[in-house]
Amino acid sequence: MAAVHPYARELGDFLRARRARLRPRDVGLEPGGRRKVTGLRREEIALLAGLSTDYYQRMEQGRDVRPSDGALDALAGALLLDQDERRHLFDLARSARRPPHARPRRAAERVPESTRRLLHVMNTPALVLGRHLDVLAWNPLAEALLGDPASRLPTERNMLAVLFRDPEARMLCQGWESMARQYVAMLRAAVADDPDHPRATALVGELVIHSADFRRLWARHDVRENVHGTTLFQHPEVGGIALDWDTYPLPGSPGPVLLVFTAEPGTADAERLRLLASLHATVAHSGGPRLEGQSPGGGLS
Repeated sequence: MAAVHPYARELGDFLRARRARLRPRDVGLEPGGRRKVTGLRREEIALLAGLSTDYYQRMEQGRDVRPSDGALDALAGALLLDQDERRHLFDLARSARRPPHARPRRAAERVPESTRRLLHVMNTPALVLGRHLDVLAWNPLAEALLGDPASRLPTERNMLAVLFRDPEARMLCQGWESMARQYVAMLRAAVADDPDHPRATALVGELVIHSADFRRLWARHDVRENVHGTTLFQHPEVGGIALDWDTYPLPGSPGPVLLVFTAEPGTADAERLRLLASLHATVAHSGGPRLEGQSPGGGLS
C-alpha cells in the first residue's frame, strides 16, 4: 500500500465525515435494507460523483491520490457541500498535491498600528484573532466584557482554549455550544493549507487531550471561514446582555480577523453595553487598559 501523505489524510478525514452525515434520501437514493454504515456507502458517493469506487476509497484512505479539479467539483456536488465546505475541499486537495516535506511560508502574525487605532476608537467590544484564533489585540470594551487577556499566559490567549478549558467562560456565555461549534469550524477552515503548523498541532493536541467537548466537535469536520451569531452573556456587573458577534477578514493571506460584538440600537442590551463602558471608563482615565497582546503565534480571559 502507498504511504499516507500527511496532508492527504486530512482530505480523507473530511470526505469521510461529510459522507457520514448524508442519508440515501438526501441524494435521491432509496434506503434499501439494513445498512451497516452511518451515512452513505463509499460506492454510492463514487457513483454519484462519476468516479471509480477504488479511486474514491484511496482518497478517503489518504493514499497518494491527486484529484483533478473536475473530480473535486463532482465530489462537492455528490456530498452536497456548501460554499465554505467546497472551498475547504479544494484547499485540502491543494495541500495534498504538495510534496510531503514542502511547507507553506509561515510568517509571524502582526497587528498593524492602524488596526490598533481602529480598535481604540470603536465604541463596542472588538478583538483581533490570528489564524489559529489567538487573541492578538483587543479594546477596552472587549476587556470589560470578556476579561483581560493580558492576565493569561500568552499560549492561553486563545478563543478555543478559553471556551473549552475555562469553566467561567461557560457561565458567562449562555450560547456556549453554538459559539464553540462555530469557532471550531473556523479553525478547521484555517488549518487546511497547513495542517501540521506547530501552533495548530499544539493547540489541537492540548484540547483533544483535555476536552471531550472539543474532541466531539473537532471530529465533525465542520468548516466556516467567517462566523457570526448571537450570545446571551451573564455579566457579573450588568447582568444579562444579548450581543451579536461577527468576524471580518483583515488584510493578509491567511490574515487575522476582526471579531466585533454589537447590540441592537435602542434596546436594553444597548443600554447595558453603555453601562458597562461607563463602569470601566474610570480605568481608562487612570492609565488606560492595554490595547495589545501579542501571543505565541499569534492570543482572552
